Amino acid sequence: MKYILLNLKIEKSFEEKIYMSIKKNHSLKELNTFGIDVKANYLAEIFSVNELKDVLKDSEFNNLPKLILGGGSNILFTKDFEGLILKISIPGINILDENKENVIVESGAGVVWNDLVNYCVEKKFGGIENLVLIPGTVGAAPIQNIGAYGQELKDTFLELSGVFLDSVDEKSFTNSECKFSYRNSIFKNELKDKFIVTSIKLRLKKNPEINSSYKDILDELRKSNISNPSIKDISNIVASIRRRKLPDPVEFGNAGSFFKNPVISLTQFEELNKKYPGLKSFPVDDRYVKISAAWLIEKCGWKGKQSGNVGTYHNQPLVLINYGNATGSEVFEFAMEIKESVQTKFGVTLQNEVNII
Repeated sequence: MKYILLNLKIEKSFEEKIYMSIKKNHSLKELNTFGIDVKANYLAEIFSVNELKDVLKDSEFNNLPKLILGGGSNILFTKDFEGLILKISIPGINILDENKENVIVESGAGVVWNDLVNYCVEKKFGGIENLVLIPGTVGAAPIQNIGAYGQELKDTFLELSGVFLDSVDEKSFTNSECKFSYRNSIFKNELKDKFIVTSIKLRLKKNPEINSSYKDILDELRKSNISNPSIKDISNIVASIRRRKLPDPVEFGNAGSFFKNPVISLTQFEELNKKYPGLKSFPVDDRYVKISAAWLIEKCGWKGKQSGNVGTYHNQPLVLINYGNATGSEVFEFAMEIKESVQTKFGVTLQNEVNII
């Protein structure tokens, strides 16, 4: 591994300088949960907003492609990255304000998402307990509008702060300005690869309404004879379900759900349901229905299927597995075969939840 040292000025003093270690030709295998062995020309790990701005202003990197990396849990590298990777590791969880009903919590973008969930659950701050064990960092959460078991980030989201890559200007975005939708936001569309999240703020409840609407949660509550669950109970149950259904990336490289659950029109759903009774679905509104991508994939015969070093997880066909030394291209080609078979059988197009690089 090679290192270069960049002389980067910081704002405190014209004389005072900080030397940031930038890794050159660095392997990304340990920085993505698929465990794909590719390299980046440069890798900078960022621990503060000032560090981020210093790197973005440095002429050494002005003309290089840049990629923002958090926990590496929602990305598939298909080749080496010929540019600068910004590994966002900004720390810190703080309570900014509170009253009898609500509390505002701020978190640095580099905090592990699950650590933030556990912090809030222990404090009995409700609103994100169903999002336990979602991999990745806090900074990636609003980009994807992460969601699980009846909760989405947008439900508690207040605002975020960050920096534009080109101008290096700082800006905050409110909930409405983020344009959240199902697994989507402005940062996956108009501002894709143009803005870096540095912190987020959530408004959580001290006396939250428990969300136990999903069948898996209800089943576990009945088994445990819990009639009046706390957010800690819900968090523990969801964590147990996720551990049972999803593989540990340490054992099998993966990025969680590879595809989104498709949202289709009510008319298309009714036609499919006539032909395929038992199609798993979740209402969105009076015009659209969300259907289970895992159900579609399983009915096409992909559950537990393996091809070379790539396969689907035996407990959850929505999860693609690197069984050892798969390349990103192998994983991508396997995923495209799944998409094609679902399209052919059901007339439904699966969209990637994982970012392909």
